Amino acid sequence: QVQLVESGGGLVQAGGSLRLSCAASGRTFSSYTMAWFRRAPGKEREFVAGISRYGGRTNYADSVKGRFTISRDNAKNTVYLQMNSLKPEDTAVYYCAASPDPLGIVSNYNYWGQGTQVTVSS
Repeated sequence: QVQLVESGGGLVQAGGSLRLSCAASGRTFSSYTMAWFRRAPGKEREFVAGISRYGGRTNYADSVKGRFTISRDNAKNTVYLQMNSLKPEDTAVYYCAASPDPLGIVSNYNYWGQGTQVTVSS
């Protein structure tokens, strides 16, 4: 079991940056593949970025590739999402998620944070 709490969301102008954090509590943080998802108004939740248990592999949605960076610090039980060159279409509630599956299959994320709002103005 793991509990996740996101922070760092807010309002930013297009072209700006934000860094989201997700603090986790659980037996062994490094046992989990971690990911960020988001849900924009009127849309389904979508995958944004994922990171393997020890940070050796990352994966990104095409829409954020080259702009967002996911990272983790297992000693601090924290995963981050650095978001640069933000666009209005990035506006969404961002969720941190954890999966015990080392492959990180999207459908296998069982633990979720409460979400943090990111709003990008034009």
